[in-house]
Amino acid sequence: MGNKRHIRVMVAKPGLDGHDRGARIIARAYRDAGFEVVYSGLHQTPEEIVEAAIQEDVDMIGLSSLAGAHNYLFPRTVELLREKGVDDIVVCGGGIIPDEDILALKEVGIKEIFTPGTTLDEVVKWVEENVKPR
Repeated sequence: MGNKRHIRVMVAKPGLDGHDRGARIIARAYRDAGFEVVYSGLHQTPEEIVEAAIQEDVDMIGLSSLAGAHNYLFPRTVELLREKGVDDIVVCGGGIIPDEDILALKEVGIKEIFTPGTTLDEVVKWVEENVKPR
């Protein structure tokens, strides 16, 4: 059979941030690009996100944060993936993230950060170039 597996992406909203319009827009862009998309829903803990990512066998987790807790929630997600032995799941983030926080997030394992103004085409292209089905 020549069916190749599509990239599976989880769009996740960690923490208390209640705004998910951007996450829904990016999820739709991923779907339109041919990716399989899982949306976590609002108010997820890093533990819930990692468990769901493992159960859903995703290749990438896209974390969205607008509430300022990214310096804890994003690294904690990467840490839990390592603890569970699934650190081959790519983690990227997006939202309102100050430039001065981006380098520190990348140093702990977040592969890319997308800030407001990044086009949907740029995000999709990055995923296509940097995420492979596991």
